[in-house]
Amino acid sequence: MRSESQAAPATQAGPDNAGPRLIKIAILAMGGEGGGVLADWLVSLAEQHGHLAQTTSVPGVAQRTGATIYYVEMFPAVAAQQAGQAPVMALMPMPGDVDVVLASELMEAGRAVQRGLVTPQRTTLVTSTHRVYAIAEKTAMGDGRADSAALLDLARGAARRFVGFDMAQAAEASGSVISAVLFGALAATGELPFTRAQFEATIEQGGVGVAASLRAFAAAFDRAGSVGGPEAASAVLGAHASATPPQVPAAVPAPLPRATEPAVQALIDRAARAHADDAQTLELVLEGLRRSIDYQDLAYAGLYLDRLDTVRAAARGAASQVATTVLLGEVARHLALWMSWEDTIRVADLKTRDSRFARVRGEVRAGADQVLAIQEYLHPRLQEIAETMPAPLGRWLLASGTPRRWVERLAARGRVVETSSLRGYLMLAAVASLRRWRRSTLRYSLENARIEAWLADLRAVAPADAALAVEIARCQRLVKGYGDTHARGWRNFETLRATWCGSSRTAPALLAELREAALADEHGRALQAALRRHGLAA
Repeated sequence: MRSESQAAPATQAGPDNAGPRLIKIAILAMGGEGGGVLADWLVSLAEQHGHLAQTTSVPGVAQRTGATIYYVEMFPAVAAQQAGQAPVMALMPMPGDVDVVLASELMEAGRAVQRGLVTPQRTTLVTSTHRVYAIAEKTAMGDGRADSAALLDLARGAARRFVGFDMAQAAEASGSVISAVLFGALAATGELPFTRAQFEATIEQGGVGVAASLRAFAAAFDRAGSVGGPEAASAVLGAHASATPPQVPAAVPAPLPRATEPAVQALIDRAARAHADDAQTLELVLEGLRRSIDYQDLAYAGLYLDRLDTVRAAARGAASQVATTVLLGEVARHLALWMSWEDTIRVADLKTRDSRFARVRGEVRAGADQVLAIQEYLHPRLQEIAETMPAPLGRWLLASGTPRRWVERLAARGRVVETSSLRGYLMLAAVASLRRWRRSTLRYSLENARIEAWLADLRAVAPADAALAVEIARCQRLVKGYGDTHARGWRNFETLRATWCGSSRTAPALLAELREAALADEHGRALQAALRRHGLAA
């Protein structure tokens, strides 16, 4: 008696319609997403319903910090018996020769397209549309994120059929992992010769996390098949991903937040009075206040407003009111970022907060009865150690001989600190407690002077050329991070400052071009090329 899967038409004919052929499935997933479990489910599903199956995996740690390609091939056992020989199954997917690609994240779908695994003549692409940013995207000097809309267009155009939605959110809502969501979406496409009940039985036979996995499977199956069939589902989901967002009425200005402490409310009211004519700038200023208080204290937040007031006063005589409004918004944002620079005190503070432990526990889905261990790799350099000291002592250490060499030897190697242990937590908590003395540190002295010089440039330029002042304000994007990242960014900032300070009139467009070149690569090659192109290289 033939099973339902054997009788189904999806045993697929070859290009010449000569008979059954191998069904080839590539799974692109990152560590912790259950890609291996998904591959095992597919093999179990196939073998239990009249198919021969094989799975292999090709790790790709260097590309995506744990991304792996799992590859599954399956073939009807009856067809193999009739042919009198077993099929020859490949160990890895080949370009142009894959029937189904399952991608756990949008960039993984893009990688599959780039590798030629997705083709418009053959491949069904099932992917989550959320993003997990790659290392290169995170470490870029500027905004290194890939364009998600472009990735969606690429994936949709490259596939014969496309099914995509935010599967990470679906997994989170179901209390499961994304592999179960991908399994459900695949079942809904009808690409494999198995029924929904057979898919679900495979999950049940696994015996681990069955209830949550079945919830995720059902949610994905319903979403992918909710419009009346796999082809319709593919078309609607693909169109939805590229459709223009619906127009919504203009947002009504949000009411001012109310603080429980009178001193905080006084700062909010002061900001509201100064920026009542621009709701967007006011929103930025209020966020800057929140960040300043969180970083230091109320007095520091007051300094933030004082500095904004000086720029606002200087820009009153500018010819372009539009540029002035843009300028105040840019200064509000970038001044808040600069005034909360990442020193050792800030890093220790963030790593020892209760909210961080709760967030990490939630991310790894640790149960209430499970012990969570968090290990931090820390490598403070001599410069960072000196900058955490009182300014006179820090300057002495940097200029010293033997003491400097002794500290350099101690700081030559990084350290692993387990912040979930009492010893590791107290070590970082002690560093975080130095916050009350931050204003006396060498780093505060350096950054405070740099901020004041930047603000002085803005005040000098704004009355005559508010557009140029806007570009100067945006140059703060170069100053970020700590260690080598901060040092490179500051060098680039100084290079650009020499440009706008060394010329009687720098065009805003030129400064914007140089800034984007500085953000293009960490080695500064693009910036040097741009400087030479404009005859500004030293």
